Amino acid sequence: MNLILLGPPGAGKGTQAKFIAKKFNLYQLSTGDLLRDEIKNKTEIGKKIDHIIAHGDFVVDEIVNQLLKTVIKNSSNRNNIIFDGYPRNISQAENLEIILNEDNQSINFIFFLKVTREIIEKRILGRITCEKCNTTFNKYLDKDEIEKHECGNNYLKKREDDNEEVIITRYEEYMKKTKPVLDFYSSRSYFHEIDGSQKIQAITNKIEQILTV
Repeated sequence: MNLILLGPPGAGKGTQAKFIAKKFNLYQLSTGDLLRDEIKNKTEIGKKIDHIIAHGDFVVDEIVNQLLKTVIKNSSNRNNIIFDGYPRNISQAENLEIILNEDNQSINFIFFLKVTREIIEKRILGRITCEKCNTTFNKYLDKDEIEKHECGNNYLKKREDDNEEVIITRYEEYMKKTKPVLDFYSSRSYFHEIDGSQKIQAITNKIEQILTV
């Protein structure tokens, strides 16, 4: 099955995608990770992406679509993908359908994690990510988990774009561009809206319940 996780930055899409991928043996395709890998590898595209993200803007569709298509076409798990953070706008939604149709695939489930800006600010400002295993924690809420983290605290870093000004810009941009995407999908029988302000395990349980019906 293929599924999409939608929600504003900081809604917990990546966290839920990781749990679901492990539970159902799916391939987690994170556009955020794809972009950060380009930056880390210092490719020409990565330099452009770095500049765009640092200013709180979204990367242009042409770049995202190119990276996404390459991964989908080369992935041995192309029939079992979680699209984490994609699509963000109508153009990307239409592009995703075209790519999947070319491979005789389709989307089976769509989950929208609904979260207010106030909650997102608290989550993101405390967010730290392990550079070794990509596990994400909140330094205010996950103190016990951080102490027990197998990779050690030296790998835990705060992303440069996790600051208040960038958060507000990204949230407003998300709401403006992604609202049409929700309208695009919301009438479909496999679209599910979930309260993203719940605790992580409660959200995971709800998603798993829907997937196993």
